[in-house]
Amino acid sequence: MSNRPLAAAGRLVPLLRAGLIAGIVVAAVAYPVAAATGLGAKVTAHAMEHKTQILTTALPAETSYVYAPDGKTVLTMFYEEYRQYTKLADISPNMQQAIVAAEDNRFYQHRGVDPKGVARAFVANARSSGVSQGASTLTMQYVRMALRDSAKTPKEVQEATQQTSLRKVREMRMAMDLEKELSKDEILERYLNSAYFGHRAYGIYAASEIFFSKAPKDLSPVEAATLAGLVKSPSEYDPASSDQKDATGRRNYVLDRMTQLGYLSPDAVRQAKTEPIRLKLTYPPNDCASVPEKWNSWGFACDYLKNWWSAQPAFGENRLERMDKLRRGGYRIVLSLDPKIQEAAEQNVGTKENTGSPFANGIVVSEPGTGRVKAMAVNRTYSLDLSENGLSSNPEAGPKVKANFPNTVAPLLGGGDLPGYQAGSTFKMFPMLAALDAGMPLSTSFNAPHRYRSEVYDGWSPSNASGAMSGNQTMWSGFGKSVNTYFVWLEEQVGADKAVRLAEQLGLRWRTDVDREHASPAKAKQWGAFTLGVSDATPLEMANAYAAIAADGRYCEAIPVQAIYNRDGTPTTWKTASGIEREVAKPRCRQVVDADAARAATDAARCPTGDTPARGSCGGWSTADSVRGTVGRPVAGKTGTTDSTRSAWFVGYTPELAAASFISDPDNPFNAVGDGQSQIPIKAVAQTLHDGLKGQPTRQFTPPSDRIVG
Repeated sequence: MSNRPLAAAGRLVPLLRAGLIAGIVVAAVAYPVAAATGLGAKVTAHAMEHKTQILTTALPAETSYVYAPDGKTVLTMFYEEYRQYTKLADISPNMQQAIVAAEDNRFYQHRGVDPKGVARAFVANARSSGVSQGASTLTMQYVRMALRDSAKTPKEVQEATQQTSLRKVREMRMAMDLEKELSKDEILERYLNSAYFGHRAYGIYAASEIFFSKAPKDLSPVEAATLAGLVKSPSEYDPASSDQKDATGRRNYVLDRMTQLGYLSPDAVRQAKTEPIRLKLTYPPNDCASVPEKWNSWGFACDYLKNWWSAQPAFGENRLERMDKLRRGGYRIVLSLDPKIQEAAEQNVGTKENTGSPFANGIVVSEPGTGRVKAMAVNRTYSLDLSENGLSSNPEAGPKVKANFPNTVAPLLGGGDLPGYQAGSTFKMFPMLAALDAGMPLSTSFNAPHRYRSEVYDGWSPSNASGAMSGNQTMWSGFGKSVNTYFVWLEEQVGADKAVRLAEQLGLRWRTDVDREHASPAKAKQWGAFTLGVSDATPLEMANAYAAIAADGRYCEAIPVQAIYNRDGTPTTWKTASGIEREVAKPRCRQVVDADAARAATDAARCPTGDTPARGSCGGWSTADSVRGTVGRPVAGKTGTTDSTRSAWFVGYTPELAAASFISDPDNPFNAVGDGQSQIPIKAVAQTLHDGLKGQPTRQFTPPSDRIVG
């Protein structure tokens, strides 16, 4: 008897078994539909329908861009997944064809699930006793990515990605439902914008830029095949690795598939496969530390933007949600800084020359009537690298604590969590403004002694800086000469608590335990030293507070942007507590003091600068009489120094701009800057106002009325 029939039968068994399995699997592909209408469907159908509806509208996370005021110059980006959504019309047909060839060659034939692909994968996997082929279509892959990207909890992320049969069935069902709602082109577009290509490149725009430094519409067949080959395993086929063997092999596989599908001719593929993979890598900036070197000082404004953003209810209920929106929301953010004024500010605080000083000299410029920040500069380099910094000047800081110079990212200018610096006599503005707003005239006089004993403040006895300040003073002369005893007396008349509350309305915040205690309702009435500037403040706060006076008492919240746009190009809006919809980037202003009172305060504030008030007399001399000559136009302001000149300030303003400058040691507030450096902030503000307003028409301050002059 011959053994030939038995041998033939032995060869036939595996084939019959494979065919039987394939038949079973093909029939089983219908299971997702059946399951959806079976026992489990009654429980999950509504949820499945809801998720499918979400997928038709959900968009993947997208990079937010920060622009200079021209709206074109990119300063930096914020992202967790570097991605910019790109329409299919702006993606090369080469790329569209390559991804179909690489991931789903029957994409245009199936309706979300490919029965032949499932059967083929099942048989291949059965033969290999493992997973040698997948069966996910492009639509199914997109469903998985979209569910992952739209997940709000770790559990939802796990449900979207876990390797279970239930997840696969749900994915199939949703893929078929999705194909009823979206066209093939819409699905392909979303897929290409969701896929991960490695090197933090999410979506085809990022992949094109990172690997080839070009737009998706310009990808060649070879480049498209290279990128399409990455999706299966971005790390294994990474062409930026030292060995491109695997990446080249995968690229060539995709090119062959493109030929089989009729996308490329055999001759074109043969030629393409001889070419090496030529990369032109780009590393996109991320966060404020990536601001280009030529714009380095703008890093402090960028950092302020982050802190401001994290406090805006328009972007979420808490800081975590708001920062997540910044990194995933695809916003277009245009900063409010004015390049001309910013350059002037940088030059006048020596951002390039004086970074090695322990004393920080900074300046902030604000726009009256809008609150928009026009300049932020300090004599420091914005950098996370502290390796070349010396040790802190604070003896209590510890033996290994680094100083804040020359490099730092600390918010030395305000807008962060640092308390700031004692602002000295610049605080005299607040009791004077409170007194004027209460109806006291500018001519209110007091024979100010060199030392004054306050019965209101439990016998506290402050004195003046000089005996020449003694004598009869008004608000004009008292402010111009910075007469301590006059302002302690004036504060008594109006109430220290009124001055404190007004300062709060003008944007000041109390960041130390001592300041919070003194500013509390229970103790504010006794805070006599408030008028002498013993509280900490930041340049950002002081510039904005004085800007409100320049704007006739209309206070506007400090804001670092001039525009914010959603990913679709529309202005970003939010609803206030009263239900009014407003643009997030629009100024938020309110009248804090009477306009006439603010004009009167400005008239008195012209005295310290050497300017001539409209209605009164400055008393013969002032503390910063060089300012008017430098600025070259009407200007008001106030000097401020603390005990032993540990810090020195000047806040000045014109009708167009308000600027606050300080000099102090941020590491050690007891490290006195000395009298010799007290002129530095005065010069910085005066010269910045001059340079920033050069070429603009001269505007006059509005004089106060007879009623408030007295």
